[in-house]
Amino acid sequence: MRAYYMDDLPGDQRLPHDSGNEVSDELLKSIGVLHWNIPIDEAGTFKDRVLEVAKERNYKNHDVIVISKEALGDEYEHKIKSFYHEHMHEDEEIRYLLEGSGFFDVREHATESWIRCHMSAGDLLVLPAGIYHRFSLDEKNRVRTMRLFKDEPKWIAHNRGQATDDNPYRIDYVKSIVVQ
Repeated sequence: MRAYYMDDLPGDQRLPHDSGNEVSDELLKSIGVLHWNIPIDEAGTFKDRVLEVAKERNYKNHDVIVISKEALGDEYEHKIKSFYHEHMHEDEEIRYLLEGSGFFDVREHATESWIRCHMSAGDLLVLPAGIYHRFSLDEKNRVRTMRLFKDEPKWIAHNRGQATDDNPYRIDYVKSIVVQ
């Protein structure tokens, strides 16, 4: 995974929007973002490592989704736009890319800057509950992703606004990164 600050130029969300300013692992950790690269191998040992991470973080369920024009049909454009709205979740978001590539953009709280995380197959990303973020495919327009869940599979996005700024999960998140 490669992380960098996004440029502020308008244009297709699937383009790199690379400012040229890299973001360190330490900075990502300071805002609660964790990542691993667990290469996909033919023997399937990557599954054991992903499940180890899931167990460490108390995740009991997972599913696999495909985001592409072929997989989503007429819903494709609507889904892509909804993923790109700035939002937060009340649970951690854990994603492991099995195929393809895409971007998770995370909001750096102190500066309100976007940090773009370009992920490809083998990358595992953990976003803390309460962090503002969004997702976009890149120019390849396809990704197959394992989503991990603490309980039953669910995905509830709370789009950014006054209600999310006042959400207890958001407040706890901000306190956790300001204290560090």
